[in-house]
Amino acid sequence: MNATPSASSDAADSSSSSISASVSNAAFFRAVLALGVGGFAIGTGEFVIMGLLPEVASDIRVSIPQAGHVISAYALGVVIGAPVLAVLTAGWRRRMLLIALMAMFAVGNFASALAPGYLSLNLLRFVAGLPHGTYFGLAALTAAALAPPGRRARAVGLVMLGLTTATLVGVPIAAWLGQHWGWRSAFVFVGVIALLAMVMIRRDVPDMAPVPGASPWRELGALARKQVWFTLGIAAVGFGGMFAVFSYVKPTLIEVAGLPLSGVPLVLALFGLGMVTGNLVGSRLADRSLMKTIGGVLAWSALVLAMFTFAAHNVVTASINIFLVGTLVAIGPALQIRLMDVAGDAQALAAALNHSAFNMANALGAWIGGVAIGAGLGWTSTGWVGALLSLAGMAVFGWGIASARAEARRQPRVAAC
Repeated sequence: MNATPSASSDAADSSSSSISASVSNAAFFRAVLALGVGGFAIGTGEFVIMGLLPEVASDIRVSIPQAGHVISAYALGVVIGAPVLAVLTAGWRRRMLLIALMAMFAVGNFASALAPGYLSLNLLRFVAGLPHGTYFGLAALTAAALAPPGRRARAVGLVMLGLTTATLVGVPIAAWLGQHWGWRSAFVFVGVIALLAMVMIRRDVPDMAPVPGASPWRELGALARKQVWFTLGIAAVGFGGMFAVFSYVKPTLIEVAGLPLSGVPLVLALFGLGMVTGNLVGSRLADRSLMKTIGGVLAWSALVLAMFTFAAHNVVTASINIFLVGTLVAIGPALQIRLMDVAGDAQALAAALNHSAFNMANALGAWIGGVAIGAGLGWTSTGWVGALLSLAGMAVFGWGIASARAEARRQPRVAAC
């Protein structure tokens, strides 16, 4: 995990330069916008259900905790679908695959709107989650290939902006529809956005050929690279802190800070604004210094999450802190680019696995945060849980750097032999 560019990084930059040289700035931004609209659809579909659980539970006649299982079903679909689809579709032309993945997502959401009961809804949310990771991984690879030299992370950040903007714009709109027209209308709304993304991708994304020699077996080669696992470990552990806090932010602010229920949407909007800000700033910093950005954001994460324990006792300081918690997504574009640099010729699988890792962070952070609250440590204990997870991510980051340096020292001796 050294800070100097690897051979695969050089190759990626060279490939990106050759493709982007034939793409004008206007064409580049149209392509990224199309990819971002797909991300907007996925982000809206992933998060809107969290605000409609009471309506879902009432309609399908289960408890609210049982209705929450549909969130887990979607996350499970992401974790499983990302590596499986990335491997099975190796060798597909990129635009065709992006359209197919978005079509699968659209069908999953339209079908979710028609689900007659608890089991069918869980199954269909699982199906809707399957293309999530592969789409974002492939969209990131495509945007990076089209980007001007030295702007790969910013291109990835623009694609991810669709996901972060969804928390600020898409989710509130879908939640409003769900509350006034029934929760099923929210999934119809998501499906319509996905159809729009398909049209835009077909029109504005260049028809890029797959990497020569791409195959399922070559993609599986990413799993043999230690630096891929270190990078995924940073995402799965270090990013879990944000979810430890955010999963319980509503009851914490109401019970500890005394925030009225009517003020919760405003605070959630601040979180979304923080995500947009972090995504834009983090991608720019990653283009300047990739490894320093990863380490710096992990340190920033530990500080911000530890501060939550104290800030949560006042509405104003809690609101400011929640905005800062949102900025922690700054690590996303940096980790995506890092995976591209260390995956060698197994780019698709590594890029998709990044989103499996982030969903594992979601599950891990929410679970440990819940354990702390259940143990009687109080609502604000999630801040310490989050800070510890960030520090654990820093430990994985440091371990990866030490491993890369040890490998670099061994290589000259092997060559000499």
